[in-house]
Amino acid sequence: MSAESTEHALSEEILEDQDESVNEEASSPKVSAVSRLEEEGDIAADYLEELLDIADIDGDIDIEVRNGRTYISIVAEEETEGLDSLVGEDGEVLEALQELTRLAVLSATENRSRLVLDINGYRQERTGHLQKIAEDAAATVKETGQSVALEPMSAYERKIVHDAVADLGLVSESEGEGTGRHIVVSAD
Repeated sequence: MSAESTEHALSEEILEDQDESVNEEASSPKVSAVSRLEEEGDIAADYLEELLDIADIDGDIDIEVRNGRTYISIVAEEETEGLDSLVGEDGEVLEALQELTRLAVLSATENRSRLVLDINGYRQERTGHLQKIAEDAAATVKETGQSVALEPMSAYERKIVHDAVADLGLVSESEGEGTGRHIVVSAD
């Protein structure tokens, strides 16, 4: 092999190495975000498992990372009152437990978490109910031409309703402060 062809081959190898390192660097933020979410899930699961042990409540913990969030589900093979007590009336205990879990993650990682906690499928069932609320409000707005104010709900629930209203071709806005924050659905 001549010196010129050796030099050319080395140049190609260097360029290939540079391309690979650029590709690795470009994909590493995505990889680190996923691994950060997985770490959040592990910390949250450990925290919740300890809580279930202390309360002597049976439940299996599932962790899923999707759409840039960590989703934690606690389910039981058999119907148990213990898990239902962790949901509470209108999901109030579930919301508080989700915030405590987020604080546990914050304390361990120094990063604010947006994890979503579900117990016994409460949030999935509630999502169906929220879809129905959005559909009813949209029908009223289309029929009367008047805006419709909905009951106050959590930020997570408002997001579900906003998405459902947008899918129905209408506009929604959050109004109010704190626990009184609610959605107003309108035609424009």
